Amino acid sequence: MLISLVKAGKNMNSSKTKAVVFVVDDEPMLLELAEAILKPIGYNVRTFRDPELALKEFPAARPEVIVTDYAMGRMSGMDLIRECRRLNPKQKMVLLSGSVDEQVFADAPVKPDRFMSKPYQIHELTDCIRTLIAA
Repeated sequence: MLISLVKAGKNMNSSKTKAVVFVVDDEPMLLELAEAILKPIGYNVRTFRDPELALKEFPAARPEVIVTDYAMGRMSGMDLIRECRRLNPKQKMVLLSGSVDEQVFADAPVKPDRFMSKPYQIHELTDCIRTLIAA
């Protein structure tokens, strides 16, 4: 299945952007999937199982977009969003979750730019990132 998803990602029309995209998730298979989708269409993908490591690399790498899971142990995706926005208020952020919906952060002072439910379709992820980079 992963092979067919990679092939589908390679066949998508896209310019070679080389934009840096961080993908943060504590599940290795989901990191591999996101990388398999995004790298063939030209993104410079950096994957992290630990959100604290992503936060440490954030200032030097200056990613265009950060895609993060919601539930990840010691540091949640919302914690990562808050910390990244503290360092760069304009940082573009996508929050993923298979267990919660947008109501979880409806009253939060800092919100992601986009929310996506897992599982997501390939075009949902690529369209979301493309739209955020173009904005």
